[in-house]
Amino acid sequence: MREGRYVVSTTAGEQVRAFIPPPVPPDPPLDLAPRAALLDRANQSLGRLDGISAILPSASLFLYLYLQKEALLSAQIEGTQSSFSDLLLHEAQEVPTTPIDDVEEVSNYVAAINHGLRRLNEDFPLSLRLIREIHAILLRGGRGADKHPGEFRKSQNWIGGDRPGNAVFVPPPIPEMHQSLDQFETFLHEEGRLPILVRAAIAHVQFETIHPFLDGNGRLGRLLITLMLCHAKALSSPILYLSLYFKIHRNRYYDLLNRVRFDGAWEQWLDFFLTGVVEVADQATSAAKQIMALFAADRARIDSLGRIAPTALMIFEHLQRNPITTVSRAAEATNLAFPTASTAIRRFVELGLLREITERKRDRVFRYEAYVSILAEGTDPIRPR
Repeated sequence: MREGRYVVSTTAGEQVRAFIPPPVPPDPPLDLAPRAALLDRANQSLGRLDGISAILPSASLFLYLYLQKEALLSAQIEGTQSSFSDLLLHEAQEVPTTPIDDVEEVSNYVAAINHGLRRLNEDFPLSLRLIREIHAILLRGGRGADKHPGEFRKSQNWIGGDRPGNAVFVPPPIPEMHQSLDQFETFLHEEGRLPILVRAAIAHVQFETIHPFLDGNGRLGRLLITLMLCHAKALSSPILYLSLYFKIHRNRYYDLLNRVRFDGAWEQWLDFFLTGVVEVADQATSAAKQIMALFAADRARIDSLGRIAPTALMIFEHLQRNPITTVSRAAEATNLAFPTASTAIRRFVELGLLREITERKRDRVFRYEAYVSILAEGTDPIRPR
C-alpha cells in the first residue's frame, strides 16, 4: 500500500492521530513510462547547468553567491524577512535592515551545506549521522539554538495550528519515527534502483513527512536534494536548488506533499518536482550566461578608463567576489592605497557600475547593481498577509 497509517498519540494532553508513512520507494512502483520525456528534459537541463558552471571564469564565486541565494530562499519559505542585499550587507560586515537572527539563519544554511559536501567528498556516507551533523550547524545560534540542534526529537511535534488538536499534520511518534528513519537511511544507500532525480524527489517527501527534528526540517529537506545530486555525481558542484520554485508555487507544493501522504499521489508529485528541476536549472544557466556577459561588458568599459584601468580592474575583481563593499574594504582586499581605491570606485559610480546605498559621508557602502540584480531575482521576502 502506498498510503500511510495512523496511530493515536497523546501530545500536550490531547489525543491526536499521528501519521506513519509507508516505506520508500513506493509500492506499487512509480509509473515512470509516461514521464520519461519529462525526466529526460530534467536530466538535459541539469547537464547544461553543470556544463556551464564548469566554464564560468569565476565558477567558485558564482557557486558561493548562488548558494547564498538558495539559503536565503529556503529561509524565506520558513518565514524570515531578509533580502539578498541584507545577506550581502551581513557578509560585508555592515548592519542589515532586518533582524540579525534572520540573516544568521541564512549564514548557517551556507555553512551547513558546505559541511555536508565536504564530508561527502571525504567519502563519508549520506546517512542519518551526517544529517544530524548538518542540522547541528543549521540551527547553531539564532532562533534554533533551543531546538536541540543535531538531535532527533524526543517529543511529538506537529505542523500547522497552535496546538496538536488543530494541527494540519502530525508526524510519527518517537518509536515509529525511529523505525521510519532507519528505513529512510536504507533507501538513501540503495543507489542505482531508480534514477537519481526520482530518488531525490522521493527522499524529500519522506524526510518532510517523518519530520525528525523540532525545527529546521524544511530547510534540511530542501538541502538534502542537492546533497543527493552531488553525492550521485549528477552534479559536479552544488548549483541546483529548488527553493525558488517551491517558494513561487508554495501552495501547490504543500498540497502535493499532503496528497502523497494521504493518497499515495507520487506520480503527481514527481511531475511537479521534475518540472521544477527543468525551470530552476534553466534559470540558473541563464543567470550564469547573463553574469558572464555582464562581466565581459563591464571589463571592456573599465579598460577604456586610461591610466587608472589596471588598478580599477583590481577593484573590479574584488567586486565580483563582494558585490557590496566600501572603499576601505576594497583597498584592503586589493592592497591598493585608499586614495587609489577611492578614485576607482568614484569612476565606477560615474559609469553606473556601482551605486552608493548608505547616504552617509564616511564609510559609504557601494553595490554592484546589475550583478546583484541578476543574483537577487525572485528573492523578495514573502510578506505576511
